[in-house]
This record gives sequence, structure tokens and C-alpha cells, in this order.
Amino acid sequence: MRIALLTEGGYPFARGESVLWCDRLLRGLQGHEFEVYALSRSERQEHAGWCLLPPNVRRVCTAPLWGPAPGTQGDPAGPGAGYVSAYGRRERQRFERHFGQLAEAVCTAVPDELGWTSDAADLGDSPVADRFTAGLYGLAELARDHGGLALALRSEQALRILESACRAPGALRAAQAARVADFLAVADRLERALRPLSLDWYGPRPAGAGQAHGHGPSHDANCRSGQGTAGADLCHAVGAGPAALPGLLAKRFFGTPMLLTEYGVRLREHYLGSAPAVAGAPVRALLASFQRLLAREAYAQAHVITPGNTHARRWQQRCGARREQLRTVYPGMDARPFAEVGEVGEHPEAARPRPGRTGARPATRTGSGAGPPAHRGRRAAPTVVWVGRVEPSKDLIGLLHAFARIRTSVPRARLRVIATRRPRGREGADYGARCWALAAQLFPDEAADARTAGESPVSFEEVGSPGAPTLADAYGGGDVVVLPSAVEGFPVPLVEAMFCGRATVSTDVGAVCEVIGGTGLVVPSRNPRALADSCVTLLRDPERRARLGAAARARALELFTVEQNIAAFRGIYLELMSHCPVRTDEGPTLSEDGDPLPFARPAESHVPGGWARTTRGAVAAAAGGRRPGGRLAQWPPGTRPHAPALPPAGAGRPTAPGGGKREEGTR
Repeated sequence: MRIALLTEGGYPFARGESVLWCDRLLRGLQGHEFEVYALSRSERQEHAGWCLLPPNVRRVCTAPLWGPAPGTQGDPAGPGAGYVSAYGRRERQRFERHFGQLAEAVCTAVPDELGWTSDAADLGDSPVADRFTAGLYGLAELARDHGGLALALRSEQALRILESACRAPGALRAAQAARVADFLAVADRLERALRPLSLDWYGPRPAGAGQAHGHGPSHDANCRSGQGTAGADLCHAVGAGPAALPGLLAKRFFGTPMLLTEYGVRLREHYLGSAPAVAGAPVRALLASFQRLLAREAYAQAHVITPGNTHARRWQQRCGARREQLRTVYPGMDARPFAEVGEVGEHPEAARPRPGRTGARPATRTGSGAGPPAHRGRRAAPTVVWVGRVEPSKDLIGLLHAFARIRTSVPRARLRVIATRRPRGREGADYGARCWALAAQLFPDEAADARTAGESPVSFEEVGSPGAPTLADAYGGGDVVVLPSAVEGFPVPLVEAMFCGRATVSTDVGAVCEVIGGTGLVVPSRNPRALADSCVTLLRDPERRARLGAAARARALELFTVEQNIAAFRGIYLELMSHCPVRTDEGPTLSEDGDPLPFARPAESHVPGGWARTTRGAVAAAAGGRRPGGRLAQWPPGTRPHAPALPPAGAGRPTAPGGGKREEGTR
């Protein structure tokens, strides 16, 4: 099967769980061929390089959602000045009509929409949604016929249409107060979000189509040698934002089935901070309206939607997803790095070295009871561990206040704050400094006597330091793992702690209750007293900690492993193909009874190597310049296929390429 994987700000650019999930899925489905269509969110992502791609990735196409609009750079008259010269009268009329429909839908206030209507299906058939889809697909057809939208979306006429829609009766209250600066900001964001409409990812352009004004020649060359999404058997979109647009167009133009996966709901991310930080209320309201309408259309057109948890599922249902479309598929995480610590379990009688003082290099830990024999001469202090990214949403301030209460009940208790990476940006660095200052104020260095150097019961460390060389060591170095977040989606650190067999105390946010499932303690968010009381309860009861840790590990191994994730998607892929008719240039293939015929081509025709070929025949075909299975390998001119070796069994996160010039469109 040939699958087009559509991403935004993720694979193969970014680092983190979003990249690891995609990489594990592609490596686990070696019997399918993948083409990756990636939208980058920033210049930093572009320059950071790609992760190591598996050999079944046939081609990679990239396009930016940042920076100036391609095709408008260097225009002395400013962006959009070439709109009149680049478009004929009929094309301008088409653009103004379709963009007017889209702008009217974005600016119109639906009575129940802002209050999260209880009947999302009725809202999906509303005139507002109809105008949005008519405008969206009208712009897509204009881009396909004429070659791009960047100049038009940044033109003065587009600003006038947007202003007229905001001033019309029934418009959003916040939009009615918009000014020229707000219209410019909204137009800029809409142009970036709609750039996928102008890309050349959808097969050959119609005869007579003009030069694409919406993207540069480098991106046009990425997919020049292939059919793009027109030749894909299935489009798998990761997110209901701009990444879903190529899937929507592939379904509309070619009938390609679409699968939509969301582990972090795109609309929720917008509300939590993806909107411009300096934007006013009109800009935020209009962009939120656009995201809602785009998400609703993506949910309506997807054949199957796979939320990563029930929390994301509820968001999708409120945005218009139908229940029969939804199938929860938990993210697949690699349990192997945590196997040693998890299998050892917790041994309360084993002593562990004490953590280092704040700012100092802490002593090395290897887990409860798993340390060297020299460390088992005395009982270690009860230890609470937090692992994650240092940022305000993690509520480390509340954790420090809760630990102050823990110390009143368990005077020998220790707290280890272990960051998985350095804080990003000034906000993260400032928050980390605030946490360090608060810890120094609440817990001054303590000394047993006048001759002993004092040390703080709170230590700040990083994964990779001597005290926590690996994530498994970080979790294994504590008796209780705590997750005090105020905002959380899918709690990855919580699952990692469960793999390690550790008892946990978490706040009731996001998908925490669904993940923990009764194998840990859950308290209200922003409640340091409840957090402290639960930690004290577990620190005083080692037998209960051991029972909860064992149950948590069993639950994590049953639900959240890579194998479970791959098996779920393998079944969904085959099911979608079995319900979608085979397409040819003349249309769907029909059976003798006139019904659409699935699987007109044998399944092995899509499997690299071919089931009927012998190993010797496959090697001979590969040596002759053909892919196993008899099809010519399609790669951009001047490049050749690159199939990097698989990482060793114990390998962790994929690494970025070391250097050298990157071939455009391939790895």
C-alpha cells in the first residue's frame, strides 16, 4: 500500500514524541511504502535537519508555513502589488468570490458555536460551514488551474473583502472592532495557513495552468518526478490544521481516502497559545473561527479519526466529529529503555545515594535497589521525583510549595527536579530561574552539625547528568513520581514512570485519569495541600507503592506500547482500503454487478519485494535499478535512493543528520 503521510511541524523535522511516534509507525509497517509531505513551522526546524528516515520512505516533500510568501520576495512595491498583473479579470473575479465566501464564514458568529453547541452534526450542515467549504475548495480549484494564491491573499483587495466581512451584520463582536493592523495580521496568518492549496503535491497540473505563484521552484522540484497524492492509496494526516488540507484536496480531486490522527488537538493548541502573543482580541477571535471551521471540515471528510485519548476525543466531538468515525489509538511508546528498572521494581530495604545539593553535581542513581553494592549499606532518604520540561504549565511552583508541606510530615524527604531538556525561550528560562530562587528561599541549605557542609533537600538536574544519565535512571531514582501539571494533553512522563513500575501522584488534567486508570493517586490541579498529602501517604506505605507500581507497569505494557499502536494502524489501513474502490483514470473500477470493486490489484503488488519473488530475484531486480516488485524507483532528478540502516535494538531517539549538503526532496 502506498500511503501519503501529512504532517505539520512534526516528522521528519521536529524532535520529541510526535517524531518518535511517526518514526516507530513507519519502521513497524515495513510492508507499506510511505511518502512524507511535511509542512515546517519555523526556520529553526528547516535548519535542524531531518531525523534518520527508514528505508520504506519513498520520497519527502517539504514546504514552509513561515517567512514571506514565496513568490513575493524582492517586490519593491510590497507584497500583493503584483496581484493585478499576475491574474486576469476572470481569475480575479473567481478569487474575490471564493475568498469572500471564506471570509464571510470566518467572520460570522454562529449562535451556539461560541458556547460549544450540543449538536455538532447540525452545526456541520449550517450555512456558515457550507460557505466555508465552498470558499475553501473554490480557492483550491483556482490554485490548481492558475498556479498559486500568495499574491492574491496578500493583495489590497483581500484586505477589503476581510474588512467588509467584519463590518457586516451578524459578524463576531470582537471582529467588528478590528482595525487595519488586525486585518493585516489576519491576512498574513490566513495566507500561511492556506499555502498547501498552492503546492504541487496533487499530481500533474491541468493543461494550460500557469506558473505557480504560491511556492518557489525548490519546493516545486520536490515532487516533480512523481504523481504526488494523486497516486496514493491513502492519505494519513497528522492533525486537523493545515496538514489536513492536502488530504482534503486529494479526496476531492482524486477520491483518495483520508485517515486523521490527532494526539494533540490542533484547535486546543491554538487556544493554549499558538495565536500570536501580541495579537489583540479581533485577531485571536478570527483565527480561532478559521481553525474551528477547518477542523470541522477535516473531521467531516475523514473516513476514520483516531484520537490519542478520550480527552482529545471529546474535543473532536464538540467540533463536529461523528462517533462512528472515532477510534481511540493510544500513542505507541518504546518500553525497552525502561525494562531493567521496571523489572527490578521497588525494594524499600535497599539504600540509594543521596542527591547532590542544589546547583551541584548530584551523585549517580541507578534506580530503587538497582544501585551498586557499595550503595546498599544504609537506607536512602524518601525521594520524590519530577521529570519533564521546565515551563509554566507544569506548575513546578505549586510542587515546591507542596514539598514544603511534605517535609513537615517526612523530614528526611528529598525532591529531585529533573529536566528532560533545557528551557526554551526567555519565558522558560525565567520560569526555571523563579523555581530555583523559590527552592533556595523555602529550603535553605541544611547541615547536621557545625562541621558538616549544608545541602538543600531539593536538587535541580538534567537527563544526561551524572545523577540521571538516562530517563530510566531519572524515574528509578525516586520512591514516588509526581506530575503536578496545570495543563496537560497526553502525559508522556506519566507513562514512562509506569513503564518503570513507579507509584505516581498526578493532577486531574488532560488524559491523566484515562492513562493512570486507578494505578496511581490523582488530585485536583493547583492544590498543593492535596498533592502533598497524597505523596506523604505513599512515602509512608512502601507496600502500597510496590502494588501500585506493579499494576501501573502492567497497564502501560498492555495499552501504550509501540506494538499496540502499530497493530491498530495496520488494521485501520487494511480496513480503509477494503471499503474504498480502486481508482483509474476512467473512474472507480466496478464489478459485474456494478458495485465498486476493492482490491482489483493484488495486495502484494504494493509490498516492496513481492511475495511471489524469491530473494535472489528481488536482489537481481534491485541491482538492475528497479525496486523489488518490478516498478521503477521514482526519485527527483540528480538524486538516488537512500535507505539508511535501521538503528540498533537499543537505540533511543532518532538523530538529526550530521552535516553535508541535503538533496532537495530526498534523504
